[in-house]
Amino acid sequence: MGWIVAVIAVAAAVAAAVRAQNSARAEHIALARAELADRQAKAANTRTAALTEEIRQLARNRIPAAALALTHPTAKVPGLREAAEVDGEAARLLTEAVQAARDAVMEERGRVDAAARAAMRGTSAKIQSLLNQSQQLLHELQHEYDDPRILQLDFRNELALRRTQATAVLCDAWPGLARQNSPLVEIVLGAQSRVAGYERVKVSNHLRQERLALVARAAEPLAIALAEILANATAYSHPDTDVQITLQQSGGRGAFLVVDDAGIGMDDDALDRARVLLAGPPEVLLTELGDPPRTGFAVVGRLVAQYGFDCHIEASPFGGMRTILRVPAHLLTVLDEERSLSALAPEPVRTPAAAADPAPTEQETAPVPQPADGQPAALPSRRRRAPRPAPVRTPSAGPATGRAQPPRTPEQAGASWAALQQGTLNGRSLAGRSAAPAPEDHDHPGDRDEQGDDQT
Repeated sequence: MGWIVAVIAVAAAVAAAVRAQNSARAEHIALARAELADRQAKAANTRTAALTEEIRQLARNRIPAAALALTHPTAKVPGLREAAEVDGEAARLLTEAVQAARDAVMEERGRVDAAARAAMRGTSAKIQSLLNQSQQLLHELQHEYDDPRILQLDFRNELALRRTQATAVLCDAWPGLARQNSPLVEIVLGAQSRVAGYERVKVSNHLRQERLALVARAAEPLAIALAEILANATAYSHPDTDVQITLQQSGGRGAFLVVDDAGIGMDDDALDRARVLLAGPPEVLLTELGDPPRTGFAVVGRLVAQYGFDCHIEASPFGGMRTILRVPAHLLTVLDEERSLSALAPEPVRTPAAAADPAPTEQETAPVPQPADGQPAALPSRRRRAPRPAPVRTPSAGPATGRAQPPRTPEQAGASWAALQQGTLNGRSLAGRSAAPAPEDHDHPGDRDEQGDDQT
């Protein structure tokens, strides 16, 4: 019986040990599960916090920065702050949210900008019409009244008309003025007259063909573009400096208008932006031009894209900027000789080798013959053109005519001398003189200058 009891006791002990071991294992498993659940909960809380922070970053920083970058390309758009805590799907969705916001902003800006363009286009057309009517009335007043204030008012009206015309062009409107084929140098003068600092603009004409002109459809657009370039050059340079514009002609590439100023210049970012605008981008939003908007380069770029001009800007050797406006050959023509040029148009500058030596004129003839042995000189047989000091008038000399007389031929001079001699003889005969006067009695230097030789 004892061994049975011992076996039962051993079995009971083994069972108790097994139960204790199972209990400890279960407790350990439960503890491990609890720790795992705790770690998972902490990780989930961390991911939730990181995702919440990324959403906050998206709303407060990333989307506004993306909208700002649409107008300022150099602005940086921040990325994910806690990229390690956000899984790939969430990061991808956050990036898509930024892009979707960017596209929505661009679409809305395009719609608003199109509406603004339409409104400004209609308003500019009405204002331009009124300014043209005012200009016509001012021109009529200039013929009726001699008041310099009318000229000043006409010039200010011209400045307002240019700004309105440039705004209309920027809003895809027609320039609003039709021209005929116009000389290139006159277009330059017309653009100069539309600038506030027109007196500082110096034109140098180096065209080989004096009557080089633009075709009708490109004349007014070129005047608008050049006026905007000149306005920019005068506005950003010192009032005491000149703005040089040079007209040059190339064999197969057309004509070049080179504008140099001694202004403040541009930094690299501004220069890059100017080159982008001058290249004629497909679309320029009004909201991208700043506040207040700087429309000059944008207007030139729009005309470049529409009419085929080329415009380039770079640093000028005068310290400011140099803008080169090229007119292609297919927009150029040559006017007929019947078409007269403006009196204000500068003459082409000729090189010394090209300028021909002036032919000798009749002023460079034989010297004036002098009386010999007190005898009067014979009747003139040549024309004297060389200037000579005016003789001292005697009280008996007739009054001066006050203006230069036209050149006379030797025959006319001889006839004048003969008439003078005959008149003198007749007068002295009536005075009772019996002897006819000798020729030397009336051959005074003053009489010869008045009646004989031409005065220059």
